[in-house]
Amino acid sequence: MHNLKNMITNLDTKIGRQFALFIQILIILSLVSFSIETLPDLSPDVRKALRYFEVFCIVIFSIEYLLRLYYAPKKLHYIFSFYGIIDLLAILPFYITLGIDLRSIRVFRVFRIFRIFKLMRYNKALNHFKDAAKEAKEEIILFLLVTLILLYLSAVGIYFFENEAQPDKFSSIFHSLWWAISTLTTVGYGDVYPITLGGKIFTFFLLIIGLGIVTVPAGIVASALSKSTKVNTPSDE
Repeated sequence: MHNLKNMITNLDTKIGRQFALFIQILIILSLVSFSIETLPDLSPDVRKALRYFEVFCIVIFSIEYLLRLYYAPKKLHYIFSFYGIIDLLAILPFYITLGIDLRSIRVFRVFRIFRIFKLMRYNKALNHFKDAAKEAKEEIILFLLVTLILLYLSAVGIYFFENEAQPDKFSSIFHSLWWAISTLTTVGYGDVYPITLGGKIFTFFLLIIGLGIVTVPAGIVASALSKSTKVNTPSDE
C-alpha cells in the first residue's frame, strides 16, 4: 500500500517517476489516437482497434483518478482543484456516452483534448507558468477588463463612422464587434474594413492601441514567470 501511495503521490520516488512517465506516454498516445480517429478513410478494423485502445486509456485514467482521490488528504479539495477537474474531464465523457451513438453527440469526444492538461502535473516549466499566472492574476484581470472596454468602445466608434456608408457590414454595434476584435488583435482578415475618412483615421489609432494589447499580456506573464522562477530556484549561498 505504501508503494502504491508513493506511485501516485510522490514523484521523488523511483516508482512515482516510472508511473508519471507511463501516464505521460499514455496521454500522448491517446491524443494521437484521437487525431487518427478523425481520418475519413479508416478501415473498420483500425477504428475497432482505436476504440479498444481508448477503453484501455479510460480504465487506466479512471484507476488513477480514484487512487488520487483515495490518497488525497482533503477529498473535496482534490475534486475541485485544477488537476482534479482535468482528471475528471479526461474520463467523464466516455461514461456519459456509454451505449449512445457518439455521432449524435460528437461534442463529448472533444473533451478528450483536456487530457493534454494532465501533462502539466509532471512538467516543472509548466508548473512555473501556472505559478506565474497566479502571481499576475490581478494584473491579468485588469488587462482583460480594459480590453473588453476598448472592444466595446471600438465597436461603438466604428459603428457611428461606418454605419451610414456600409449598413450591410456595420448594421449594429454587435455586428461591429467582429471588426473590433480582428483589428485590436491585429489579425485584420480584410473581409470588413472602413471606407470613410473618419473610419480610416479611427482605425489607424486603434491599430496602434492593438499593438500594445498584443504585447502587454506577454510582458505581464514574463515578469511574473521571472519572479516565480527566482522563488522556486534554490539559492547557491
